[in-house]
Amino acid sequence: MCLVTIIMPVHNGEKFIAQSIESVIVQSYKDWELVIVDDASSDKSYEISLGYASIDSRIQVIKSEINLKVARARNLALSKAKGRFIAFLDSDDVWLPTKLDKQIKYMLANNVVLSYAAYYKMDESGKIFDVVGVPLETNYKTLLKTCVIGCLTAVYDTKFIGLLEMSEMTKREDFALWLDILRSGEYVACGIQEPLGKYRVYSGQSSGRKASMALENWKLYRKIEGLGFFVATYYFINYLVRGVMRTKFPALARFIGILD
Repeated sequence: MCLVTIIMPVHNGEKFIAQSIESVIVQSYKDWELVIVDDASSDKSYEISLGYASIDSRIQVIKSEINLKVARARNLALSKAKGRFIAFLDSDDVWLPTKLDKQIKYMLANNVVLSYAAYYKMDESGKIFDVVGVPLETNYKTLLKTCVIGCLTAVYDTKFIGLLEMSEMTKREDFALWLDILRSGEYVACGIQEPLGKYRVYSGQSSGRKASMALENWKLYRKIEGLGFFVATYYFINYLVRGVMRTKFPALARFIGILD
């Protein structure tokens, strides 16, 4: 088995973090390490994390006294990574028990550099209300149109591309990383169409601020990817239209192939 490093930042996540950590502990794939960065939490997140670390030596907890924000917190965790494979799980999401086992076996069997999977959406109480499908494959240009890679399902292989950090220049740090991996055209990302995780949707979460995220996408296209104005506009329009279709008209989006 190959060691998997799981990156988990947390800021005031006491309500859900125990569920997230436990979903890692019960994985059928056992060769993992979980690096938790407590990002200046003022609640019990740090104490809860330490409690799990005290009973499972595969869990490491790092305390930041200043609020680093998500990208820097993830990069701090990445600096401690020892695994060949890097996986990501936020402190309010959970994995299904066979997530790592199925995904790592798939990547090894097919020499996949970056993989992702379908996932369920659940509400604050944990009740599933939707499933997000994924395409079997995506490249740089198709990914620019809409980010089909859910961070909670993403895994990349350092054997091929080394240990890559997330950009601290954007709040779309995960999207920027996937684009960075695929930009050269040497690799494609491969999707597993079986749901392997549960993404929690609730009021107040940062990814729920649509207008702010749209602006971040535009900045990513222009400042990080270096796209010209008209090319960036083309991809931005695709992003907006596909986002509306996926959110407001999922049945139609599935029918025309926007939502798998």
